[in-house]
Amino acid sequence: MDRRKLLRSSTVLLAATPLAACTGHLQTFTSWKQAQQAVLDLLFSEKVVQGNPWNLSQVLQHLAQSIEFSMQGFPALKGAWFRSSIGSAAFAVFNARGAMSHSLDEPIPGAPALDPSQALKISVNRLLGAMDAFAQFNGTLRPHFAYGELTKPQYERAHLMHLANHWTQFQSKTATA
Repeated sequence: MDRRKLLRSSTVLLAATPLAACTGHLQTFTSWKQAQQAVLDLLFSEKVVQGNPWNLSQVLQHLAQSIEFSMQGFPALKGAWFRSSIGSAAFAVFNARGAMSHSLDEPIPGAPALDPSQALKISVNRLLGAMDAFAQFNGTLRPHFAYGELTKPQYERAHLMHLANHWTQFQSKTATA
């Protein structure tokens, strides 16, 4: 199959996939401030992560890594061809939908391991710190490992969708009898 056919078929598959099938239920963050409040609220409501071997602290570390890498550079990038074709098409589909769907237990390529024993408060503070740093960042943003070059508004949208996608797996802790 040539690259053009692969790109077309990948884009068609992404566009044709129903959002509910990708996310289970729809969670969105419409602003950076709303997302920051949701992160802070995790300190006051007991949540568990469903369908993922990562605990809540690890998910927050993963989200912080993603934001940090957008400013510092991702440790490993998919090939230039992928980023400029399939990756950018995937971002376009997610952006048009207003929601992202991706494998929720897949680490960022080349990223340091997530610490399962890290206290939730430390992970919350790291994520909030990364969000603050991104909001104030005026430098050159680095290419996303899969989506390629993104503007700051596009990156903010990608981060908000990434956060929301992970939020779909958070469930309130319930007492067991």
